[in-house]
Amino acid sequence: MVDLNYIEELRRRGKESKVYQKHQAVGLELALILNDAGHKALYIKLAKENDQDELLVMAKSVAQNANVKNKGAYFMRVLSEERKKKMGKNERRNSNNR
Repeated sequence: MVDLNYIEELRRRGKESKVYQKHQAVGLELALILNDAGHKALYIKLAKENDQDELLVMAKSVAQNANVKNKGAYFMRVLSEERKKKMGKNERRNSNNR
């Protein structure tokens, strides 16, 4: 028979955060800043694929805006607009090189 203390210990450890890489820590920090713990995996993925310092600056600016009700959604909108700006710059550079 399995000891109940052992099962409780496993449950407790399962709830603890396990961070092994820098992008995981940054993703969790983004979730805390934006008060959006339900989308931790998304923020970890974003931190892995994008400039982490830039993401943190964007998240902090969004969090400081008191008019924003859903900070996570607004952050994603700001991020997508930044990506569009960068894509537009890259397309202009590529068309000039032709």
